[in-house]
Order: sequence, then C-alpha cells, then structure tokens
Amino acid sequence: MRKPMRALLASMAAVLMSTTGAFAQTSSRVSSGSPPGNTPQNHQNEPAVALDAMSPNTLVAGSNDFVDEQACPRPLAVNSGTCLDRATGVGVSGVYFSFDAGHSWTQPTYTGWTTAACDPMTPCKGNTGPIHTLPWYYENQLVSFGDPAVAVGPIPGNDGTFSWGNGERVYYANLTTAFSTQVEFSFPNPVFNGFVGVAASRLDNPTPASILNKSSWKAPVIVSSAQGQTSFYDKEQIWADNAASSPFFGHTYICANDFRSNGSHKNGNSPVPVQVFSSADGGSTWTKKSVTSAATNGRGPNDFGYSGCTIRTDSTGIVYLFAERFANPAITGLPTHSAQVMFKSFDAGLHWTAPTVITHVTDPCYFIDPVEGRCVMDGYAGARTDLAASPSVSIANGAPTGAGATNEIVDAWADAPVLNGEVADFIYSTNGGASWSAPTAVSRGGDRPLYAAPAIAPDGSHAYVVYEADMAPWAGADFHTPRPYHGVFVSSALGSTGAPAGWATVFNESPPGDLLATYPGHDLYQERVGDYVYAAASNTYGVGVWTSAANAAVCSPIQDYRERSYAAGHRDLPGAPWPLTDCPMNFGNTDIQSISTG
Repeated sequence: MRKPMRALLASMAAVLMSTTGAFAQTSSRVSSGSPPGNTPQNHQNEPAVALDAMSPNTLVAGSNDFVDEQACPRPLAVNSGTCLDRATGVGVSGVYFSFDAGHSWTQPTYTGWTTAACDPMTPCKGNTGPIHTLPWYYENQLVSFGDPAVAVGPIPGNDGTFSWGNGERVYYANLTTAFSTQVEFSFPNPVFNGFVGVAASRLDNPTPASILNKSSWKAPVIVSSAQGQTSFYDKEQIWADNAASSPFFGHTYICANDFRSNGSHKNGNSPVPVQVFSSADGGSTWTKKSVTSAATNGRGPNDFGYSGCTIRTDSTGIVYLFAERFANPAITGLPTHSAQVMFKSFDAGLHWTAPTVITHVTDPCYFIDPVEGRCVMDGYAGARTDLAASPSVSIANGAPTGAGATNEIVDAWADAPVLNGEVADFIYSTNGGASWSAPTAVSRGGDRPLYAAPAIAPDGSHAYVVYEADMAPWAGADFHTPRPYHGVFVSSALGSTGAPAGWATVFNESPPGDLLATYPGHDLYQERVGDYVYAAASNTYGVGVWTSAANAAVCSPIQDYRERSYAAGHRDLPGAPWPLTDCPMNFGNTDIQSISTG
C-alpha cells in the first residue's frame, strides 16, 4: 500500500496548492553580469544563497559561473566535444549581492586571471584582466573551482568574542585547485596537499559600494590544509552559527566529502569520509573532524558511501549534520532506495553522535546514461540527478538573537516513488530530530523535481521550498521532442505544532525553458542544470534560487550529435558542432534566477 498512499498524499498536496500565491513576489536574474551569447560565458549552474540575519534585505549568492572563460574554442568543440580548456587557471565561483531582498542583484567586476577576451578560433591560456568571480585566487596561486556555498555570521572582536555589534561577515566556501595553465590538477600540488581542496573567502560589512572593491575581500583560506596528496574534496556546504543565544555563537562549520585514492569517485570501493571543518576565529583557522569512517567495507547494499551533506545549528548551539547514505546500485539495482541520516554535535563539532536514519528515500535514478555514466532525469544525454534525494535542511533558530526560536527542522528533497511520478518531499521535526513527520509532497502535479531546498523563518512562522523540475515524462532516446523545465517556489504558514497549514504556489516559472538547450559549460553531450538549489528566509519573507533555462535556445546540430553519440555508445568524435556558428546565439544560456516574497 506504500505507493498508493504516496499518490494520495501527492494528490492532496496538489489540491491544497493554489495556482497563484497570496504573497508579493519578485523574480530577478541573479547572474546579472552574464552575456546572452559567447557560450560558455553565458552558462551558470548550482546556485547558493544566504541571508544576513541582522540586515535581512541583504543577500549573497554564488554559482558555478563560466563568464570569465574563453568563448567556445573551435578545435576543442569539433575534435573533443567540449567548450572548455580545463588547464587555464580561470575561476568559476561567481558571486552576487542584493540589498533589496532579492529584487535586484549586482555581480561585481574585479581583476584576476581570465580567457574571456581570447579569439575562439584557437585555445588560449589567458591573461590578467576583469573577472566576475571571486577575487584573490590567482594572486595566491589558486583557482576558484566552484561548488559554491555561502553564509553570513558575526565578526569577532579584537578579544576574539563574537558580536553583531562588530558587524557581519560574509563567508563563501568553494572548491579550489592549484593555479596552472598546463594541467587541471597538479600532482604533487605545489600550493596545498590534494588535487581539489576547500577554500573560504570572506568579506566584512557588505554595502553596495564596498562589494565593488576587490580590497574588501580577504585572501582565501585553505580550509582542508591537512588533506592527503591524492584526495579530492567535493560538495561542501557552509554555515555560520548566527543565533546570539548559542554558546558557540559565531562559530563556522563546513561539511564536505573527502574522495581519496587519487580523487576517484568510486564511492563503494574507496575511502570517502564525511568531514566537518570548524572555525572559532571567524574563518582564519579550521579544525578537521572525520565524522564517518574512511574504511571500506566491501560490496554490501549500503556501501556506496555518504554524500550530499548539509550542516546547520539551532539556538542552543547544537550542530546538525545531514547526509544521504546511498544504496549500492550494483547490488540493489535501479532505482536505489537510500536513507537520509543525521549526526549531532554538542561541543561545536569536536565530537559527533552515531548516525540516525531520519527518512528513507527513492533516488530519482531509473536510468544511467551509457555515455555520460550518470543518473539522468529527463532522457538520455539528460540532466543528472546524482544528489536529488540528498537532504537540504533549515532550522528555525531565532537568528539573530535566538529569542523565540522554535528550533523546528525542515528538510526537502526530490524523491521518485515511481517513474514519472517524482515529487518534492518535505518533512519536519520539532524535537531536535528525535522524530520526524511523514513525507508530504509539496510539488505541483505534473512536475518531476530534480532538486529541492527548504527554508524556515527564524521564528518558525513560515516554511518555503524551491525546486526545479522536468515537466514531461521520461523521453528515453527521443532527442528532439522538447523537455520542458522550470523553477517553482511554494510556501506555507506553520501552525503551533510545526505542521504546515497548507502549501501555496508563490511562483511558477512560465514559459518554461527546455533542458535540451542546456549543457555543463564544457561537455556538449550532456545537459546540465547542476546538482542543487538553495533557499533562505527571514521572519518576513523567503527567497529561493535555481538554474533557469528560460533564455536558452535548443541547437538542432547539438541534438543530432547527442543522438549519434548515444547510438554509438560513446561521443561521436571528431565532428561535433561548433556552437558559435552552428547554434543559436543563446544556446547554453542558463541563468541563476531568484524568487523573493520580500
């Protein structure tokens, strides 16, 4: 009876939803510095957003942004099927600010290493010039390597004590590599151990004027300084304890996966511990703690590793770490039935409880693309869904003071109880994760969500969920019928028990984009809108960010190339199209879009 019950819950949620929300809402383009053409300069994905609890109209966002890259080099496109020379040292961690609750956004221009002005007839190694991504990486022999995560917390005083009276500090965590124009990953790494590490950038007291100055940013700090030479960090997330009631107020936490054994993503067969880095001095120094074992346990059904972490704090300073414990598809088959787990720390990340399962999920992975080798959602050569069912969490911690905190925890993700019946699920806990509500589908009928993220107001009054979704059934090997795709934002008031009173659709992106018009900014075979979305909330409004394809155009020669490659079982090279002449100008033109009820 499990599937009929889930279907009933989904239909009930659809009945509760209205087609237009009762909130004022504004949708805005976050990636405001991106051109509509010159792909991959027009490509962004994987947005993150954070809200300043002391100045709630101030938002910071990040994304994987290819704006500083060379327009697609013809030899690479035709011969290798890619628009990106990976050995140029150009950064991709885009940064954006809003000072009006997400109604408008600024993407600053700094200086650094860029290939944007290079002639696309031949690959180019670049030069110093204007950039629209995080500054001070090239100057420190580093590359901002994307996977953005952002947070805002208090600044420590001269005595090390945190206070909102000292001002607010923006944290931007991202992956990083050593700068090189010869190789993508240096081995041995001359700057820090490992192929890919985690770095944190910081900016204090953001204002419309200060964010335009490169000098406002501190030099990046290598968070993962103690990693091994063969490790590869991925999918980090950051949080600053922003409730003054917490005994660890101001502490900052980053969770990430340490893929060891030469950076190989063989989760079931190589060590992949989940690690937490904590800082008690405003991000200048970091302490590492491995939360899960680095040991491998063979080929059991749950040995495909933990990934997709989320880290948050409540008003009492308890740190909550969430991750997905993946089932092993080699043992269980597809789709995998995995579990979301929770760890807790009561001493600022020094020690952690054993994992507890908070819910079971069905990963949206009914098909693995034979060329790409990844789970795909809409059809072959499609948008990947590796982390679709991983937890995304928000806690009503009463920030900035902690007063009135309910400490309710909300969690949202994309689940796939049946093929073509995928939903965005939502659960909540009002007792510190000791028990959880049953999953409730909050997505609209006909949507097949790829990724979802929640936010809860600090006072626990409202919850929000942003999700991005395919709008058509599984397309299989049909490479020419549109694959409509859009972003959606829903909201509900929360009752005295913490239960949602009824979900309403605040925003429904229309007309939708087409997933066929997307790619990762490099490999022309794949579609790509990224591996996550984000949301944030104050007591008066909510904001969500997603990757929009509404301004991207489908390219028929690209679809022919994808079809040929799928039929061959490998990329059909040489002979791939050159997007700058064979495609509409705005092929690949994904944008980071926000929706705000403020």
